[in-house]
Amino acid sequence: MKKIALILIALVGLATGANAQGWKELSNFHHYMSDSFHPAENGDYKPLREKADSLYLSAVAWQLAPIPADYKEKETKETLAKLVGEVKAIAEAIKKGIDDKALFTMINNAHDTFHKIVGECKKDDGHGHGSHDGHGH
Repeated sequence: MKKIALILIALVGLATGANAQGWKELSNFHHYMSDSFHPAENGDYKPLREKADSLYLSAVAWQLAPIPADYKEKETKETLAKLVGEVKAIAEAIKKGIDDKALFTMINNAHDTFHKIVGECKKDDGHGHGSHDGHGH
């Protein structure tokens, strides 16, 4: 019984930490997305091809992290699952030798899904829309 209580205390602590300090897993994923998507926008696919596995692993870590209170839980879980699938498909497609044009379509879709999470999955900020992370697009 003590082990269960300690686990619950640890989980509550993790969830509280996620709410109090921002969502570090989102920030980690954003780092990999930004470092791979923006060069691809300009025709440089090398960073994406080199970081696809890290992009996928950071998406999985984000999916497993507690969802902060300022996000809609159901929508966020569903959209994160979609994002994980998209970046996994990117990593697998790169290993199979996907061409740049098809790769750009895939990363662009994943980028749109990322923006859905940081925009539409946020709870209403009182102005009729979710807040945004300031990603700059």
